[in-house]
Amino acid sequence: MGVFKAGLLILFALALILPVAKANIGELDEVWQKRGEEAKKAARDSYHPNPIEVVSHLNYHVHTASSQTKDEGPCQATNPIDKCWRCDKNWANNRKKLADCVLGFGRGVTGGKDGEFYEVTDPSDNDLVDPKPGTLRFGVIQDKPLWITFARDMVIKLKEELMITDNKTIDGRGAVVSIENGAQITMQLVKNIIIHGLTIRGSKAGSGGIIRDSVHHHGKRGASDGDAISLFAASRIWIDHVSMTNCADGLIDAVMGSTAITISNCHMFRQNHVFLFGASDSHTEDAIMQVTVAFNRFDEGLVQRLPNVRFGFAHIVNNDYIHWGMYAIGGSKNPTILSQGNRFLASPNQNTKEVTKRQSTPESEWKKWNWRSENDLLLNGAIFVESGSPISNVNKQDLIEAKPGTEVESLTRSAGALKCVVGQPC
Repeated sequence: MGVFKAGLLILFALALILPVAKANIGELDEVWQKRGEEAKKAARDSYHPNPIEVVSHLNYHVHTASSQTKDEGPCQATNPIDKCWRCDKNWANNRKKLADCVLGFGRGVTGGKDGEFYEVTDPSDNDLVDPKPGTLRFGVIQDKPLWITFARDMVIKLKEELMITDNKTIDGRGAVVSIENGAQITMQLVKNIIIHGLTIRGSKAGSGGIIRDSVHHHGKRGASDGDAISLFAASRIWIDHVSMTNCADGLIDAVMGSTAITISNCHMFRQNHVFLFGASDSHTEDAIMQVTVAFNRFDEGLVQRLPNVRFGFAHIVNNDYIHWGMYAIGGSKNPTILSQGNRFLASPNQNTKEVTKRQSTPESEWKKWNWRSENDLLLNGAIFVESGSPISNVNKQDLIEAKPGTEVESLTRSAGALKCVVGQPC
């Protein structure tokens, strides 16, 4: 089935999907019921009926950025997202410029741009019901837009999962901020969030309990999985320049109708499950899912799900893949996957040369799925098995190709949390 026919079916499905789910909230009270209805509307509003237009918009900016005169001085920006802000030596006085820089399906995310600044001064996380002002937990539950920064380098151990509310930016620039050896970051039934410049390592499963999820509400949560970042029916999300490793479950899960997501400039290493886009083969809510994965480095020690996609549309562009343990890109339930200008370096193991893996599906079925590879660089015997039909029903003049895989090393060389110094280009 072609991309556009699949898109029409998805649009038809929108009236039927995204029921309010209980997932990890115990009794479904009125607050969560209201949030569920709001999340459904936000997801429908965020869904793009022509995903190829979003792909072309991103590719255009990749070409424009790379054709400009090379940067001089200490600025190391190489891709269009970074070029938007990193060469400004006054970035610390212009922090909210970052919100203008997102590309891909997450474009339009503003996070806390329309709000005040909130500074984290206290790395503790000792009170889950009445968090202390100055802590990260206090900031993320406020019922207004906030741009959250950090007063100094700090290590934060989350006692239980961190519940983020709408319209927040967590901006780690100018400090070394690590979320370590505690519970996960959770975005459930929320919208318009930016997470930038953090290191997340060693997330563990949480035991749950009574947790405040907004200024006006707290309730009983079930156990959390131990992801680095979990998205549940969340929309308009941008995760940029985050380093992630060694978490109990996965690194990023986007499930139950999460959509309008960009994951860019991140660095992942030493992890079994990496990105899961789509909860299970029975959760048709994920038909609305649209995700951009761009300029990331999938480094040594990763095994599988880079990403694994169900139902939705994934644009995977100009990423660096190094020695996956089982497979790089997997999926089930007829997802659309457009891989453009990635560099796939297979390991010496002859059993792990294939980039792609269709999960538990006969070839007679998956050969209809639209999985396409364009200008990818396949090294050391790497194999990308395409399926479906080439993208059609679109004006080819509107399609600008991504940069070829040969340029990925430059485009991703600054992936992960940056060490930005105030008064200097980052």
